[in-house]
Amino acid sequence: MKINISDAPQGLGEAAGSLTADLIRTTIAQRGRANIILATGTSQFETLKQLVAASDIDWSKVVMFHLDEYLDLPITHPASFRKYLRERFLEQVPPLKEVYLINGEADATAECVRLGELIEQHPIDVALVGIGENGHLAFNDPPADFNTEQPYIVVDLDEPCRRQQLGEGWFASLDDVPTQAISMSIRQIMKSKHIICSVPDARKAVAVQNCLEQPVSNLHPASILRTHPNCSLFLDQASASLLSDIVTAEAE
Repeated sequence: MKINISDAPQGLGEAAGSLTADLIRTTIAQRGRANIILATGTSQFETLKQLVAASDIDWSKVVMFHLDEYLDLPITHPASFRKYLRERFLEQVPPLKEVYLINGEADATAECVRLGELIEQHPIDVALVGIGENGHLAFNDPPADFNTEQPYIVVDLDEPCRRQQLGEGWFASLDDVPTQAISMSIRQIMKSKHIICSVPDARKAVAVQNCLEQPVSNLHPASILRTHPNCSLFLDQASASLLSDIVTAEAE
């Protein structure tokens, strides 16, 4: 894992978004197309902003998937990740070749099957991810399932995860936060050729510390990223504030 520590979220996003754009351009040049995964949430604001502004990407050769979506949440709800991606990405770039959004309002089992069949036909070149306050990767809360081969699964959201969504301002009360979601599985995420992980903010500092300094474990789901051959982790000073001198010395 390569670790990059920026002074502030804006610099983090510029670095992560720039690398993502370079990888997409290179993949298109080599293969004529690129398959990507986008993440959502406040951690991705600056990264997606940089990616949208990137020049010379032929988006007509890009196929997009995303990580997760709440069950039974209308696409019109402010917290809908489909709404997020439409407003912050899809409406900001030229039309993509294909876009496969998770429909959390459909039958969940059938939707997981549909998406699983699609993503198996589109091996992922570049995946954007984040780390939750509880260490989750996508909506795989601890203890995460490290073993399932299903590309998409229905998951229960634990209280720390739901409180994070409340704290970020997506919902008016904890009772409003859904208790289940469709999430890309850990193994599916790890199949990506390149993973770009953006994690700003001091409230993520404990999760970052656990994921980098504790043993790789499903109790710290994002710790699995340390085993990926091409993962780049982008932090800011706040999210990196609890890391040991040894870890920070290894950062770029």
